Amino acid sequence: MKDSRYDDLIEATTKRGAANSASLFRKSVVDRRTFLQGAAFLGACGGLMGFGLTGCTPANTGGAAAQGWKAGTYSANVTGHNAPFTVDVTFSENAITAIDTSTNQESLGVGASALEDLSNKIMEYQTLNVDSVTGATLSSMSLQQGVKDCAEQANAAKTLAKAPGPDDSVESSYNADVCVVGGGGAGLTAAISAVQAGANVVVVEKCGITGGSTNVSEGALNAVDPERQQKQGIEDSVEQFYEVTYEGGHEQGTPELIHYLTDNALDSVHWLESLGVKFKDETGSATGSLGERSHYPATPSGNTYIRAFEAFAADHADQLVVLHETQAKELILENGSVAGLTAVHRGSQEITVNAKSIVVATGGFGANVEYRQQVNDGVWADVKLDDTIGCTNIKPCAQGEGLKLAEGAGAELIGLSDIQLHPCGTPGTGLMEDIRTSGRNRIFVNKSGERFVNEGAERDTLCKAIFAQPESTYWIVVNKVRYPSETEPDANGATIENMLALGHIVKGETVEDLAEQTQMDATKLQASIDGYNQVVAGATEDPFGFKANNTADRQLTEGPWYACRKVPTVHHTMGGIRINVNTEAVSADGEVVPGLYACGECTGGIHGSNRLGGNAIADCITFGRQAGTQAAQHATS
Repeated sequence: MKDSRYDDLIEATTKRGAANSASLFRKSVVDRRTFLQGAAFLGACGGLMGFGLTGCTPANTGGAAAQGWKAGTYSANVTGHNAPFTVDVTFSENAITAIDTSTNQESLGVGASALEDLSNKIMEYQTLNVDSVTGATLSSMSLQQGVKDCAEQANAAKTLAKAPGPDDSVESSYNADVCVVGGGGAGLTAAISAVQAGANVVVVEKCGITGGSTNVSEGALNAVDPERQQKQGIEDSVEQFYEVTYEGGHEQGTPELIHYLTDNALDSVHWLESLGVKFKDETGSATGSLGERSHYPATPSGNTYIRAFEAFAADHADQLVVLHETQAKELILENGSVAGLTAVHRGSQEITVNAKSIVVATGGFGANVEYRQQVNDGVWADVKLDDTIGCTNIKPCAQGEGLKLAEGAGAELIGLSDIQLHPCGTPGTGLMEDIRTSGRNRIFVNKSGERFVNEGAERDTLCKAIFAQPESTYWIVVNKVRYPSETEPDANGATIENMLALGHIVKGETVEDLAEQTQMDATKLQASIDGYNQVVAGATEDPFGFKANNTADRQLTEGPWYACRKVPTVHHTMGGIRINVNTEAVSADGEVVPGLYACGECTGGIHGSNRLGGNAIADCITFGRQAGTQAAQHATS
């Protein structure tokens, strides 16, 4: 079955060329992780088998034949982070010649990247001694176990276990104009903007993946865009964007920061396009966006942005270095100004980065259960945010370490109790998977089949209504309007066919069939659908307040029908480092901390106590661009 998630990666490989791709992989420890999701290296090897690598010359083959290797292709079934998949490994009489993981359903930029990275290393070094990728540990372990099982079948495991792995050491000291802490969407935006402003940049990233939780976002970016919106008949303005952002945040956001966001968001769209990102021709509506101004990448998910950023990093390797598996520990201060930081690579090797400007872009703290409970005295004070409630973010990428770094340098932390829950959590994990709440043409019903909320409301309103339902859960119900084909990938690269095969959703040819399989009351479910349709048709007002004012709204009348169970999940932390419109970190007495900047989810004051859907990416790119530019100007002036 064709996996269209990677069509754009193959196209990118062709455009960039095999020679450039090969050098990209071989440059250094740093650059091996900046290739385009492995596509460039695949081009250099001359073959493509999903994630399989063919035609590559392994580094270590001597003496293997004497060990009695059995040539052939062997398979092992493993359990990945998202779903089970098969690892196929091909052996000659003295080498691994191909690794194929093309049946995997791991997340682009995260688990999928780890599978590619580790497959490359196993192939190149002909060894089982490769380290797991921080941020994608389960995916790494599944690949490692699968290759080991196949090696045992080929009688090659003992030889491969003795072979040395790659050297992952880094330098003990780096000098740069700007050091960015965090290689996610905001951090990479800042790094690229700093390079464009003439600075040399080092990015310190504690995970082994590039892009952080931006990879697993839907990629929605809110911006008033007359060129796109007018073609759709959408009336919008920057002033309206400001008002809904301010009011949607319960009037708790900082006005000048909101103005900067809404005034400059469209420039962020154009900046991304200048880096090669392609957006869909029409804008849509992210969950709780309170408008129809969400720009979605033409290819699945926020990983689209990261691929463009990785391509830029590869083309500017002389100015931009990314240190993966490197945890920042403390900022260095000299006479009250930031002068660099100390860090640790893979938990043991100490590193110093000397830089006149530091940009903190470490993301939020949504996955830090202990910390989020300590500060949870705001909108969710009546909900225990313990480990029974999941998180949409990649766990290592949402621990909030950057807050401690900035606070230690004198910055004030604000709005920490402003924690956002999202209604699209997967039971058991909290991850956003399968049928999403974003977009239109879906209804939310409880276990009995009854609608209970305005599906277009703010995220906190949605989640509060869900907590009031039996077992604090609900079903999102869609039909052929949302999914006209079971094999066509949706905006996130998922298909109904795969979701059904994995048992993640339920299908019914009729409403009665769906109700039977989900144990809902068929009469109540049908009444919910009929009531929704009457609102869309303009025949009645919705008792829950839903307004059919979106150009995409349609009546739901024909099967097949699909249902996916959801729960609230921690999604975003709106509080963090206090900044001004120049992204300079600010102390409690209003003074700027010289040389210290911050952007992205680690900052506070922009979104108030509730963030609108689609404003996170807008925030990361808009304030990331500002942070990189300002940090570069400070360092080079």
